[in-house]
Amino acid sequence: MKGRVLSVASECVPLVKTGGLADVVGALPAALAAEGWEMRVLLPAYRSLRARAKGWPEVWREPGLWGGEGRVLLGQVDGIEVMLLDAPHLYDREGGPYAGPQGEWGDNPQRFAALSWVAAALAREGAAGWKPDVLHAHDWQAGFAPAYLAYHGSGGCRSVLTIHNIAFQGWAEGGLLADLRLPGEAFHSGALEYYGGLSSLKAGLVTADRITTVSPRYAEELMRPEFGMGLQGVIAARAAAGDVCGILNGVDLSVWSPEGEAENPYSAKDPKGKDAARAALCAVFGLEVPGPLAIVVSRLTDQKGIDLLPAVVPDFVAAGGGLVVLGSGDPGLEAAMKDLAARFPGRVAVRIGYDEAMSHRLFQGADAVLVPSRFEPCGLTQMYGLRYGALPVVAATGGLADTVIGATPASLSAGVATGFVFHPTDALAFGQALRQLVALYADRRAWTRARKAAMAQPVGWETSAAAYAALYAGLVG
Repeated sequence: MKGRVLSVASECVPLVKTGGLADVVGALPAALAAEGWEMRVLLPAYRSLRARAKGWPEVWREPGLWGGEGRVLLGQVDGIEVMLLDAPHLYDREGGPYAGPQGEWGDNPQRFAALSWVAAALAREGAAGWKPDVLHAHDWQAGFAPAYLAYHGSGGCRSVLTIHNIAFQGWAEGGLLADLRLPGEAFHSGALEYYGGLSSLKAGLVTADRITTVSPRYAEELMRPEFGMGLQGVIAARAAAGDVCGILNGVDLSVWSPEGEAENPYSAKDPKGKDAARAALCAVFGLEVPGPLAIVVSRLTDQKGIDLLPAVVPDFVAAGGGLVVLGSGDPGLEAAMKDLAARFPGRVAVRIGYDEAMSHRLFQGADAVLVPSRFEPCGLTQMYGLRYGALPVVAATGGLADTVIGATPASLSAGVATGFVFHPTDALAFGQALRQLVALYADRRAWTRARKAAMAQPVGWETSAAAYAALYAGLVG
């Protein structure tokens, strides 16, 4: 064993998930184990998790944790060593991790400060004979953990903060500084103060030993005002010191694999099942599509570029294309998607909501997946598309630009094109990319070659895990 890592997050597959953060946190332990690192995951014991922890042994206790007692329980779920912070006064509530029926919890700063405080204590002191060498904090929910190590002692434990999405920054009123157990002398713009208040994400950015983002391109983008969302100066300063790097997320190939699907399995070498999956998908939605069948599997928001679809879909349909949309989000965009389906019956279909099984069927049967995001830290959707031979049509941002090789005469001639990349993120450029998609689909030989290249891309966790392992080794070596 090369070392031990305590991964601290607010969600983790298969226990609790609201977004892609959970997939990453859940996949890292097995990926790092293959690199010789032992990882445990610390999570809050939300109401939905307390029953699963019944009978788990207590390994640590904090009597005064923002209004009540906190206990850390140790167990194993699907091969992941899990530490649950059981603090009923903070986490045993109706609703999701961040909000209840009436909206966002008003004490979220304290709820996630408690998670970070306990993480730092475990990192500093260890529990039941297990002490980590590295504390790996994820996003704003764990952002105070590196700060607590910096201001209250680290016990020799090093820290890493990963930014999954800088749009969420963990804002708190500046008057909460003492209540959050942070030193008054650190309340200035060079440390914890953030536009008159506090940000748990900024706290982590200024105190963690190393900072990672979820793609190399996103690491560069975060130093620009249009992407940094107020924190670009902090990140640029840390990057200048060599403390920032981008490491792409990976796909769990035990879950996302066309060869492993129960119905119509296929591979790059034997793609016949994909044709059957396409026919089955068209039958489910009542579609007849002579050209490329594209899908959108996404939150329906402006950030995801969904507002561009009404401007480009009519021409795409006129050229022979079809579209299936799966997702939910902004009510106005949901209505716009339904309107497209009504305007183009037999060519466009929409299902509002998210269905994991249907998502698999969409990737199996699709010729292309559309990801026109205005910003995308990493993105897994385009990676699923690559794995399933659904060529991604992506905006040139973040992890999308890092993972898709756009179809150009040179890349097509070399046999390395894996999709279509457009810039800027507007309807004109998006429409041009869709015209490229239609043209390539009509050239069956070139299309088959591009699909094989896409399916050959290494989208699993091996490369990323090796990068994290090297980062940890550099800190503790």
